[in-house]
Amino acid sequence: MPLSRSVTQWKLRSRTLELGSRTLLMGVVNITPDSFSDGGNFLEPGEAVRHGLELIEAGADLLDLGAESTKPGSMAGSGNASRVSAEEEMRRLLPVIEGILKSRAEAVISVDTYKATTAQAALRLGAEIVNDVSGFAWDAEMPSVCANAGCGVVLMHTRGRPNEWRGQQQLPADDLMGVVRSGLGESLRKAVVANVAVESIVLDPGYGFGKKFDENYTLLARQAELLELERPILAGVSRKSFLGHTLSELFDGTQAPVASRETAGLAAMVTAILHGASIVRVHEVRAALEAARIADAVLLSASTSHEA
Repeated sequence: MPLSRSVTQWKLRSRTLELGSRTLLMGVVNITPDSFSDGGNFLEPGEAVRHGLELIEAGADLLDLGAESTKPGSMAGSGNASRVSAEEEMRRLLPVIEGILKSRAEAVISVDTYKATTAQAALRLGAEIVNDVSGFAWDAEMPSVCANAGCGVVLMHTRGRPNEWRGQQQLPADDLMGVVRSGLGESLRKAVVANVAVESIVLDPGYGFGKKFDENYTLLARQAELLELERPILAGVSRKSFLGHTLSELFDGTQAPVASRETAGLAAMVTAILHGASIVRVHEVRAALEAARIADAVLLSASTSHEA
């Protein structure tokens, strides 16, 4: 499959972003005590606001704010069993949205939540996008909240819930791609039935979310197949555990720590861009910006050569 990426418009709540002409960077702000990558670093609202503004200064096109960890083993999405309540999630999240927009009114904010109550409150404060890791599977009210707000939506594929992932069996490549494609297709169908505008929807393959280590590489290598669903792709590979697993031979047989996955994450990110991702979700923005510009140059050259 030739290197290519279509240019399209992503309709958000109050504006439109162009996707495909260059890679957009989504900077991550985790307002949690237990995120796998930087848990506790930005739990205090002032620190989270400061971090978000720093990411924008470094080149982030939009920010993804999350206040509940969905790392492997967590109880996210499992009813009321040891998960963060909507009230607690909003207590962490809403002051940060307010603080960022007070300093940078033009900032594009995505809220990483699967709870309709939280999403609705965030949208009222000025968030533009709802990034639902469950792909509209864990809260039946979420599609209508997004439709009524006219916001941008990221629908991610998650295979099961985080507390179930460790016991899952690895799938053959074709089966894996079939599961991801059908799951994203079902999320897309739910959105359309709820009257979410198609041009508001971006799809995320869900790297690390219910995929065994090697399955993530299958997904990266064949990610372009998901473009058959006719929606842009967001890829989030930054600091993921499958990278640390692959690097274990360089770390005395133990998984590479999160702080040692940045270079590997850039390699995976560039692969995702070359296989059709229009948006990448990253923690370290400056390095990602430079790497993305090189990948974009390759895509531009490929499209020009193909046209010639």
